[in-house]
Amino acid sequence: MDSSNILEINKLTQQFKSGDKQLTVLDSVSFSVAKGTVCSIVGPSGSGKTTLLGLCAGLDRPTSGQVILNGINIGDLNEDERAAVRNDFVGFVFQTFQLIPTLTALENVMVPLELRGEATKEVNAYAKELLTEVGLGDRLNHYPTQLSGGEQQRVAIARAFINKPQILFADEPTGNLDTETGETIENLIFDLNRASGTTLVIVTHDLELAHKCDRVIQLRNGKIASDEWIEETATAKVKEA
Repeated sequence: MDSSNILEINKLTQQFKSGDKQLTVLDSVSFSVAKGTVCSIVGPSGSGKTTLLGLCAGLDRPTSGQVILNGINIGDLNEDERAAVRNDFVGFVFQTFQLIPTLTALENVMVPLELRGEATKEVNAYAKELLTEVGLGDRLNHYPTQLSGGEQQRVAIARAFINKPQILFADEPTGNLDTETGETIENLIFDLNRASGTTLVIVTHDLELAHKCDRVIQLRNGKIASDEWIEETATAKVKEA
């Protein structure tokens, strides 16, 4: 693996049974992501975006191909080992928030570091700091049902950043939010990303959000249709797959 890359995807294919037929969701997809890059993945519904993101984060296993994450071939790992890799240096923000309903905002944010067995007092202080950064310093002891959708997503973002991930995957992070709240959440993710230097990979239908990233990978029918680097100059480079 190139040491400048945090993620390398080699000929990734994912197939599922659909009745008597084999459905190919991803078809021999290959690309790499350099450390510190902000990359978006776009495409129509059914193009394989969410499937690809889950495979990149080690949430699922591919039918064939390789996912090399921070120098580790995660295809060689069992589920417990993949979970340990995710907990060590991966953050994930889901469209549906995925908060634990029986835990407060503070307790939800603390979960990843508590799973590492880190000191509760230190974890508690850092979780409070992150929730304050995302504007929820006065909502620490509220449960998810007592929070708006935008507030729940802020909690989810704080939770994703608490383990200081080297790479953060976000699956439609603004998809369930109104426009104004969505823009707030976008700014929050980019601000935390800049502050921490985390590599960011975002799946989105929002082309405006996608073009705020360094790079836009477009999927179509399970394949990469284009891979565009966004530059402030008028000479953006476009590579057709």
